[in-house]
Amino acid sequence: QVQLVESGGGLVQAGGSLRLSCAASGGTFSNYAMGWFRQAPGKEREFVAAISWSGGSTSYADSVKGRFTISRDNAKNTVYLQMNSLKPEDTAVYYCAASAAIVVHRSSGRYDYWGQGTQVTVSS
Repeated sequence: QVQLVESGGGLVQAGGSLRLSCAASGGTFSNYAMGWFRQAPGKEREFVAAISWSGGSTSYADSVKGRFTISRDNAKNTVYLQMNSLKPEDTAVYYCAASAAIVVHRSSGRYDYWGQGTQVTVSS
């Protein structure tokens, strides 16, 4: 059983930056591909970014490509999401998730474990 705890959310002005962290415990972190998803009020949860177990493969939603960067540190059992040039439409609860699949996936159904989420609010 893998436990995931997100941190780093908060309130930021448009154009600003935040770095989210997700600390994993209870499993072998390097066995899992990791993903970030987000859910805005009244909307479905959507894919943001994913990274393979080694960090050698990444995938991004078109809406964040070029602004967000996903990375991981397997020695620290942590995955990060660096968010730059934030926009009001990035406002959402951000969730990290772990997938036992070998390759990265954009579908939430391919993820086995989820964190509780961290709120990101971008003011205009």
